[in-house]
Amino acid sequence: MSEWMNWLIVAGIMVVLEMFTGTFYLLMIAVGLLAASLVAFLGLTSEYQIITAALVGAIATISLRRSRFGITHKVKAARDPNVNLDIGQSIQINEWHSNSTGVFSARAMHRGALWDVKYVGKEEPGAGTFKIVEIQGSQLVVEHVKG
Repeated sequence: MSEWMNWLIVAGIMVVLEMFTGTFYLLMIAVGLLAASLVAFLGLTSEYQIITAALVGAIATISLRRSRFGITHKVKAARDPNVNLDIGQSIQINEWHSNSTGVFSARAMHRGALWDVKYVGKEEPGAGTFKIVEIQGSQLVVEHVKG
């Protein structure tokens, strides 16, 4: 079997492995291996093939990382509605209490349990409906419902 076929086989293996990870990084390495296969097909030596595989794979990987597909947006679990299903839910608060630092807190029933509630906002809260924006331990952090 010729060298360019060996490069293609290894690139194919990378594509199959990529299907198990789903990150696209192994696919970028496979692009580098495909480029090495092309260099081998053109008859250049093994050194050029390896250098081409490394350079093209590295450039493709760095390009992917810098693109919008490679950027990961970190969301705190306490604010992520995919982690805490209560984020974004409405809660009815009837009475607020203020401590000496101006932090407003309350106790309210939510999903059959009594929760401590903390208000985040500029103005003084009144009784009404609020939206849960974060969960800090056993405390719900809420803000005014817009609209």
